[in-house]
Parts: sequence; C-alpha cells; structure tokens
Amino acid sequence: MPHSLAELLADYAAGRRLPSDAIEAAIVTAQECRTGIRAFAEIDGRRARLSAAVSDSRYRDLTARALEGIPIGVKDLFDTAGLATRYGSPAYSENVPASDAEMVRILKENGAIIVGKTTTHEFAWGVTTASEHFGDTLNPWDHNRIPGGSSGGMAAAIAYGAVSAGLGTDTGGSVRIPAALCGVVGFKPTYGVLSTEGVFPLAPSLDHVGVLGRSVSDVRVVAAALGIKSNSSRNSPWRLGILDKTDDLPISPDVQRSFELAVSILGSHYKVVETNYVPSFRRGFEAFAGIVLAEGGIVHFSRHDRRYIQATYGAETASRLALAERTTIGAYAESQQTRREFVHQLESAMSNLDFLLLPTCPCAAPPLGTDRITIGSWSGSIREALMMYTAPFNLAGMPAISLPMSPAEVDGMPIGLQIVAGRGRDEALLAFAAEVEARLGVRPNGNERK
Repeated sequence: MPHSLAELLADYAAGRRLPSDAIEAAIVTAQECRTGIRAFAEIDGRRARLSAAVSDSRYRDLTARALEGIPIGVKDLFDTAGLATRYGSPAYSENVPASDAEMVRILKENGAIIVGKTTTHEFAWGVTTASEHFGDTLNPWDHNRIPGGSSGGMAAAIAYGAVSAGLGTDTGGSVRIPAALCGVVGFKPTYGVLSTEGVFPLAPSLDHVGVLGRSVSDVRVVAAALGIKSNSSRNSPWRLGILDKTDDLPISPDVQRSFELAVSILGSHYKVVETNYVPSFRRGFEAFAGIVLAEGGIVHFSRHDRRYIQATYGAETASRLALAERTTIGAYAESQQTRREFVHQLESAMSNLDFLLLPTCPCAAPPLGTDRITIGSWSGSIREALMMYTAPFNLAGMPAISLPMSPAEVDGMPIGLQIVAGRGRDEALLAFAAEVEARLGVRPNGNERK
C-alpha cells in the first residue's frame, strides 16, 4: 500500500491502481489480522468488493468523491447498517443495526469503503481490549503484550497493515493510548466536533469520536472528509509547553529519556517553556473516574436490569456496574465540580501556549493480563496508569493527538508523544503534528509487524 492515503487517491486518479485491487488486498490482510491478533470483530468482504467495483467505475467516469475507494476500518462501537455490531459484548452478539452511525454515513458518502469492524474493550470500558468471550486482541509488535484500548483493534489493524486509517472513540484516551502502544497516530478532536450519533455511549459528557491512521497525513485526509479541514497557516514561532517535574505523574525512565530527546529536537525549532501551576492530574483522574462510573451506570441501567447485565455482560463490566449502582447524585455532582475547577486551572496553565507536549502513556505496552503497574515509587491499576496523561483532556474537551516518538521504541516497543491544543484549534493541531512528525523523523510505514 502507498505511503499515504493521499498517494493512494492520486494513484487511483492517475489510473495506476484500481480501488478493487486495494480493497482486495485490504480484505486479505484483514482476515490474516483477524486470525493472528484478533483485531477484527467482523469483516465485510462481500459488500466491500461490491463498493470497490462502484469506485472503479466512478474513477472511469470522473465522478470520484473525496475518499473514493479508500479501505477504512471502524471500531465495533459504531452502528453499521446490515453489519453485526456487538459493542465488544456477548450481550449484543446478534445485534445488526438498521442504520449507520453519522460518522460512518459521512465516510461512505465520501466514497470510503468499510472493510470491517475492529475490536473494542466491552462497551469501550477498558484500556486493554481484552475479552473473556471473544478473546484478547494482541499487540502486533509483540503478541505477549496488550495493544491498549479501548480502540485497540483499530490501532492494531493499522499497525499490522490491514488498513491505513479508521474510526475509534475516546472517552479517556481510548484512541490515543492504543495509538501510542501500537506505534500509529491517534487524534481526538475538540469535544462535539465529530458527532457521536449512532455510537454506543460510555460517558456522554466525555465521549469523543476520533481518527487513527498510519501517519498524520492519513489522519488529516479522513478528518477533512469528516469536516475538520486542513489548515496551512501557522503562528511563527509556535510556543510549546512541557509539564514541570512532579511526583503526581508516573513515568518510566525509558519514556522520560525518549520524551526529553524529542523535546530537545523540537526545542531547536520552537520555543519550549516549562508549564507551572498545572492542576493535579491525579485529582483530575479521580473526577474522571467518578463521572464515568455515574454516567456509565445511567447508560446501561436505562437499557437493561441488573439480572440481564449479570447474565450477559462480561464480568469486568458487570462488576463496574455493580459499583455504579452505589454511586450517589452527590458524588457525581462533586466529581463535576472537581472537573470544572481542574479545567479552569488547566486552561489558565495553557493560556500563553500554542501547544502542550507530554508523553501519551508513562510506559510501553504492558504484558497481557497485567492488572497493576509499578513505576518507581508510583503504583496503581493499569487503567489509571495508562489514562493518567490522556483523561485530563477529555475532561477539558481539548483536541489532542498521539504520534510515535523518535526514537520510537522502548525495548522494541513503540511509545507515543501527545500534543494538546486549546478547544477549537483542531486544524492548527493537525498542522503542527505534521511538522512534529517530520522533525522527529518518524517513518509511519516502517513499523508494520505481522
């Protein structure tokens, strides 16, 4: 497959390649990916081939659309008309939606072809994409490690080479975490920019639709079709902030060294300053967890009773919902108040910055089955560890992107650099991320593992 979606589209337009050829290759690779690392929940080969034949004719007739013939993956949290959509849960094993989610509809209207549905942690409520019912999704770089989650299947499928881009969701890092752990790019836009209509909710006040791709270029092509246009203008020089050192955040020595090297490279091109008075990320995570528990409980108990949940849901989700039953309105209100205070402090800390730089995760991909992580003097759940750097920006609704760092590996595994901007600055963030990708020398097509 060409280096970027833009190059693939150019090949189609010039007649150097047919969409049907690219779609057939994507289907074959997706099937290998499904068997090898369980990154696909469903592959829609028949309809993808029919759509590819239509795309072939549209190029011949000069009526091609923005994403005509591009193979795309979609996380199994998005409704897809006529195609099984399980939301990662055995409770929905027979669910076949009658209509597409809004973002899926827009992709199809722009000519994209849905190759299949990629795996998710049950109802997106986890960071490992493990499933006691369907089997764990594996990291394509090392099958003994997690791919991250909850959009782990999408990131793994891209890293494997099945597709170059796709849709995920991000409530507390679920696009950026697997992107970091699988060595791809994951973009979460400003809250509300991309519609969540037709996407199974986790916590509606935090849920974002996001885009994953092999490179920033691939993400920008898909984002533009969804309404986030590319922006070539820039503020020169960009003013970048990094967090002042604090015991509040865990970080492994290897990730710290890689992050410092990345910052030093960028520091020769942009103004980098330490950001003081950043609010406690730990306190922010506590507020985040309280909101997810309360809103997740509302989502599920409005659909099913306790008996049905215990009988059909996975044990992990059922246990979280048992906790949610005991959550009070007062506790939820307190979490939201903490959120407001946290966001106000975060906005103040970023008020004189164009972008904030920080690691996406404090470590490389943990081994399968890991429940707790110890990093130096810090110890906590794998969920808390992997989301500590990402969840704050869901609380704030700020756009954020994860891309591979350079050097891009720790013990042979990828790690991610996260870049954050103020709300509404999605176009500027994507433009800057493309600059950073070039400055760090990341080669998005060189990291595929099978």
